[in-house]
Amino acid sequence: MVPIRDNNPTRITPFVTYGLIAINVGVFIYQLTLTPQELKQFFMTWALVPLALTESLTGQLTYQPAVAPWMTLFTSQFLHGGFLHIIGNMLFLSIFGNNVEDKLGHFRYLIFYLACGALAALTQWFFSAYSTIPSLGASGAIAGVMGAYILRFPGAKILTLLPLGFIIIPIHIPAFVFLGLWFVQQAFYGVASLDAQINIEEGGIAYWAHAGGFVFGAILGPMLGLLSSDRR
Repeated sequence: MVPIRDNNPTRITPFVTYGLIAINVGVFIYQLTLTPQELKQFFMTWALVPLALTESLTGQLTYQPAVAPWMTLFTSQFLHGGFLHIIGNMLFLSIFGNNVEDKLGHFRYLIFYLACGALAALTQWFFSAYSTIPSLGASGAIAGVMGAYILRFPGAKILTLLPLGFIIIPIHIPAFVFLGLWFVQQAFYGVASLDAQINIEEGGIAYWAHAGGFVFGAILGPMLGLLSSDRR
């Protein structure tokens, strides 16, 4: 299912959401200018390499990374592996981010977004602590936004393209159905990856980062005032 938009207007201009989208797109455009070898080195420097973080925590680094591994919990959120990766992430961020920013306010929303991304990355790291494959993407942070959205706007309608064979039907789906199904899917594939070994160690989708980000978003959102009464 591909979301197109929601029917949930905002009272503010979501400057932070627009800024995050602009930064992600700008970094991706820069990535396109790199040679394959340069891009690999770029990812190894700024993406989260689970083994590097593990070794930094034990104090037994086998090599000296260009930046502190803990910093990549944040820098990795602005890297993407391809056009579909960034287009999908920015689509979801544009649909769900503006309303969460409206309720939290610009500054708290930015802190919330970055914290969700870092905690999502740590969730994936927990299951792949010795992997040398770089983990990257805004998916974990955006999953946190979605976790907050489902709490604050469960009844909002999401205009969605639903594929039925060769036919694509546009329908309106309640947010709690759309986002709930999305979370169940991520959690299911995350559990399946434990047995099938289809996870970050093979360079696959970081399902645990998605599921973890969603849960942490649902926890941090209320702590930052997501469910408080509307401001005048």
